[in-house]
Amino acid sequence: MKSVTYNFGSNGTVQRCTSTMQERAIVTDSGISGTQSTDTIITTDTAVDSFNNRQDLCRCCSKEKCTELVKKRIPITTWLPKYKAHYIPQDILAGITVGLTAIPQGIAYAVVAGLPTEYGLYSGIMGCFVYLLLGSCKDVVVGPTAIMALMIEPHVRVMGPDIAVLACFLSGCIVFVLGIFQLGFLVDFISFPVVSGFTSAAALTIGSSQLKGLFGLKGKSNDFLPAWQTVFEHIQEAILADSLLSLGSIAFLLFAKWIGKYGNRKYNQEWSPRRNMLGRFLWIVSLSRNAIIVIFGTFLAWCLSENLKTPFKIIGNVGEGLPPFNLPPFSTTFNNQTYTFEDMASQLGTTIIFMPLVAILESIAIAKAFSKGKSIDATQELIALGFCNIAGSFVRSMSVTGSFTRTALNHNSGAITTLGGIYTAILVMLALELLTSTFYFIPKATLSSVIIVAMVYMVEIEAAVLLWKTKKLELILYIITLVASLFLGVEYGILIGIATNILCILYASARPSVSLEKTNIGFKDVIIVTPTQSLHFPAAEYVRRKIIDRCETQFDVVIDGKFIMHIDITVAKNMKMLIEDMQVRKQNVLLWNFKPQVKKNCTDLDPSLDKYFFEGNLENIIRKSSLVQVETER
Repeated sequence: MKSVTYNFGSNGTVQRCTSTMQERAIVTDSGISGTQSTDTIITTDTAVDSFNNRQDLCRCCSKEKCTELVKKRIPITTWLPKYKAHYIPQDILAGITVGLTAIPQGIAYAVVAGLPTEYGLYSGIMGCFVYLLLGSCKDVVVGPTAIMALMIEPHVRVMGPDIAVLACFLSGCIVFVLGIFQLGFLVDFISFPVVSGFTSAAALTIGSSQLKGLFGLKGKSNDFLPAWQTVFEHIQEAILADSLLSLGSIAFLLFAKWIGKYGNRKYNQEWSPRRNMLGRFLWIVSLSRNAIIVIFGTFLAWCLSENLKTPFKIIGNVGEGLPPFNLPPFSTTFNNQTYTFEDMASQLGTTIIFMPLVAILESIAIAKAFSKGKSIDATQELIALGFCNIAGSFVRSMSVTGSFTRTALNHNSGAITTLGGIYTAILVMLALELLTSTFYFIPKATLSSVIIVAMVYMVEIEAAVLLWKTKKLELILYIITLVASLFLGVEYGILIGIATNILCILYASARPSVSLEKTNIGFKDVIIVTPTQSLHFPAAEYVRRKIIDRCETQFDVVIDGKFIMHIDITVAKNMKMLIEDMQVRKQNVLLWNFKPQVKKNCTDLDPSLDKYFFEGNLENIIRKSSLVQVETER
C-alpha cells in the first residue's frame, strides 16, 4: 500500500508528500487532525491540483471583489495612480481661486448662522480633505452654505455654538447611514417645484436678514417679516458710511459678475495677445470678486480707523489659530444654563431630519449639474457627505454640503481632480493662523453685500416662469412652498410643500384620466374606454362609476387596457362588478389589450372573467367572435 500525506499551509494551499503507505488526511477547521488508512487508490496529482486550483480561484475572485469595492468606495485610489505632474498647476489655481471665495463666504455664513465668525472658516477645512478621498465628482466643493446656516440659526440663538457642532455630527451620521443603506432615493419625494420654492424662500429670508447690516442698524431679526419690520422701524438710525459702502459693494459685485462673460481662462486664437490678456484679467476679477471687495472694505476700514474705531460697523475679534480637535459636544453650557444631550436633541427637533435631506438634495443636484453627462454614484456621494460632516464636527464645524457657488468656481477654474480641495483647505488654515487680526476690520456692510448679491441669484424666478408655461398646478405647489417657508420658517415650508406634493400625487392616482370614444366597428356601435395609467385602489370606484355614467345603454363597451401596467385586488374586484353592472343593463363588455399580469390578477379572483379578455385586431374580434354576450341568467 502507498501513503500520501497532505500538508495544509496557513495560506490554504495543499502540499503533497508521498511515502510507502496509503492514508487519507482527516481535515478539521484548524488543519490536519490526523491520517486514516484506506484501501482506495487516489490519483494524488489530479485531486490535489484540482483542490489547489479551486482555492486559487476563490482567493483571486475575493481579491478582485475587494479591490473593486475599495476603488468604488475610495475613489482617490482610482485616479491618483494616473495623476500627472502637469495637473498640479491647474489644481493649485482652482484650489486658490475657490479659497479666495471660501474665506469671505465662510465668514459671512457664520454671521447668518449667528456663530462666531471663525466657525465659518472651521467649516471650510475638513470637508475639503474628506471629499478628496471619498468624493466622486471632481468639481464639487463641500463647505458651509447659506441654507445650512439659516436652518441652524434659530437653535444657535437658544443654546450657542455647541448645538451647531452637534447638529453637524448628527446630520453626518444620518447622511452616512442613508448612504450605507442606499436610501438616498428619499430625496426623490422632494419635487422640483418644492425645491425651487424652498430655495427661493431661503434666499429671500437670508437676504432680508442682512438688510440691517447694509444700513448699520442694530438688532437681530433673522426671519423674513421681522427683518423687514426692523428696517422700517429703525431706518432713521441708518449709518451713512455703512449705507454708502454697501451701495458701492453691491454695485461692484454685480458689475464684476457681469464682466465675467467677457473674460476667458484659456487662450483664444481669434483674439489678439492684448485682448487675451484683458480676457484673463476680467476672468480673474470676476471669479475673485468676493475676495476683492472684502479686502477693499477691510483696507478702507483700517485706513479710516482711529484707536480701533472705524466709521463702519465691523465684525470685531475673530478667534485666532486652528480649531481644536475634540469630540463633538454632547452637552453644553450657554448663558449660565447647562443643557444635556436630550435637551439639545429636543431643541433641534425636526431640523435634524430636514437638514440632512436638504444637504443631500443640494449636494446630489450639484454633482449631477457638473458631472458632464457621467453617471453619479449617489450612494458614494452620500457616504462622502456624511463623512465630511462627521469629521468636520471634530473641528467645530457647522453643517456642510455641496456649495454651488464654489463648485462653479472650481469648474470654471479648470480643476482636474478633487486634489484642488487640499489647496483650498490650506489657504483657509493659513488665514486662520495668520490673518485673523486683519479680519477684525471687515465691515459688516461688506459681508452683508456679499450675502445679498449671492442670494439674488438663488431666487429661482426662471423656475416660476417655466412652471407657468408648462404646468400651472405645479406653479401653485411652488407658491405654497415659497409662502409657507417665508412666513412659517423654511423647515415647516418644505414639510408643507412635500405634504402638498404627496396629496397631489394621491389625487392624481385616485382620479386618473379616462378617455371615451364612440365609434362603429364591425356594424356595432361601441364605446372604447381607455384609462391612461395604471389603476390602484383609490381609483377603482371612480373609474367604475365613470364608465357606468358615461356609457349609454345602446352601446357595447370596449375597455382598452394598453396603458394599464398593473392593478391591485380592489381594482380587479371593481372590474368584476363593472361587468356584472353592464350585464344588468344588457350591455356587452370586452376587455382588450390587457397585459398578461393584469389578466392574471383578474382571473385569479374569478376564473370566469377569462372569457372577457381578447387580444389582436379589434374589428376582427368583433366581426368573427362578437362581443361577449350578456348573460341573462347567472
